[in-house]
Amino acid sequence: MIIERIVPGLSASDLRRTVGEHATTLGLEVVMDHGWIVTLADSEGHQMSIVAADATAPENPDVSVFVDDVNDAYDRAVAAGVEIVHPLTQEEWGVTRFFYRDGSGNVINVGMHSS
Repeated sequence: MIIERIVPGLSASDLRRTVGEHATTLGLEVVMDHGWIVTLADSEGHQMSIVAADATAPENPDVSVFVDDVNDAYDRAVAAGVEIVHPLTQEEWGVTRFFYRDGSGNVINVGMHSS
């Protein structure tokens, strides 16, 4: 399994205001907007996501880790005995993902773009 990118995620009570604040302050551009999650990036590809409320999972993730083999990552999570917060799911927007909670309570979204 190869990690392709790691994107921090911030929860927001006012998505549009929060996106605007970060875009203006940091000079970031919107590169993805699903209405409930917006990802901002700079010209070098550094990213951050702002989440109002996850569309299908019970909690917002603290970070998203994109991998080349989400099934392998899921098997590793199960073997590690971590709490699975959101099951391995092929989402309608073209991502297969699952969430797990680490021992400190952080929720990690692990996913890959579906073929």
